[in-house]
Amino acid sequence: MRTNERSRRGDRRDVATGLLLAGLIVAAWMTIHVTAIFLIDWTVPGRIFAAPFVIAVQCWLSVGLFIVAHDTMHGSMFPQYPAINRAIGRFCVFIYAGFSYEKLHENHHAHHRHAGTADDPDFDTEHSAQFWPWYLKFFQYYFGWREFATLTVAVVLYLVILQERFPTMLIFWALPAILSSVQLFYFGTYRPHRVDDIPFADKHRARSNEFSPLLSLLTCFHFGYHHEHHDAPWVPWWKLPAHRALVTQHEQD
Repeated sequence: MRTNERSRRGDRRDVATGLLLAGLIVAAWMTIHVTAIFLIDWTVPGRIFAAPFVIAVQCWLSVGLFIVAHDTMHGSMFPQYPAINRAIGRFCVFIYAGFSYEKLHENHHAHHRHAGTADDPDFDTEHSAQFWPWYLKFFQYYFGWREFATLTVAVVLYLVILQERFPTMLIFWALPAILSSVQLFYFGTYRPHRVDDIPFADKHRARSNEFSPLLSLLTCFHFGYHHEHHDAPWVPWWKLPAHRALVTQHEQD
């Protein structure tokens, strides 16, 4: 009984931690989005030099939005309430780039079932070692007519609201979104699943980077610890470094 109680308390702490981190990522993204696009006058001398830093931070937070949604696809964000879990995921991918959560959910689970094969929707058998051809195919597959229509409506609304300030939307929303897609693909798909001279360790056909926890966080919210993710997809992103260390220690023992 005591073990079960400790387990439930641990589960509640994990849910609370995951929700807190997700809330911080979403709040930070929205704060920068609104502030950079609507409130800051970038024509003031000197302020434009801060723009690359803001773009870089917003790119990283955009990656975070997707990783939060990714955890909801595995049910680890709020497992006790699946409807809330899905709602969080839908919201994150919508503000990120108008993506369909259902399409992402279906394809991501197909990716886990058939990683690195012709049945994997995220894998390119024709360009399994080539970054840009694979990325372009990946981008075209996920950015379809639904996403195009959704973003077109958003662009028109921003154009009406912002008028002469419209370019700020392109700089501080569109550009970080595109850059983050490259970042996510490189660290979360291409590096883990590309085919090279080193064979994959097992059926997951996924390898992990050897980055430190800090660099892993900065590059892709620990999504680069990809073999561990495929081996235990229910582990939330923020617990992957500890999980990786535990697995490594177990293998050494």
